[in-house]
Amino acid sequence: MALFRSQNLSLWISMILFLGFCSCFCCNSKDDSSIHELLRSMGLPAGLVPKQVKSYTVAENGRLEVFLDGPCMAKYENRVIFESVFSANLSYGSLIGVEGMSQEELFLWLPVKDIIVNYPTSGVVLIDIGVAHKQLSLSLFEDPPDCSIPQAAFGNRLRNQRAFESLR
Repeated sequence: MALFRSQNLSLWISMILFLGFCSCFCCNSKDDSSIHELLRSMGLPAGLVPKQVKSYTVAENGRLEVFLDGPCMAKYENRVIFESVFSANLSYGSLIGVEGMSQEELFLWLPVKDIIVNYPTSGVVLIDIGVAHKQLSLSLFEDPPDCSIPQAAFGNRLRNQRAFESLR
């Protein structure tokens, strides 16, 4: 009889833990601060995404999609453009396969590929922009930035993209 009760107790504890995990990772959220809490719980700084997050989803496979009202620009060490929807594979300490986020480097807009925090105590965030890996201070990403919509910057970026596409 005692064995039966301990198996039931183990089953109940497992179910509660599983449901708690699913409620954190398998649902939509309208609370813009909860995306920042999610990032913190995954070993990432909250400031990787702007304050103006409308909603987000996390699929069972860990794919994070973040929805904004529209494209916008934030400033860290350099300027960063967030598209209306940007996504990445979320795992502890990393956003891999980022889509919809570009960083300005030497007057060029380069897509951000990966964002990694190997050791939170190191104080460093590794940003992979394809041609280079940048190490930035974790303190730049502590607080979510404001994201503004400067039309001139988006116009220049679109013109640059069209110029590169015509060369292909």
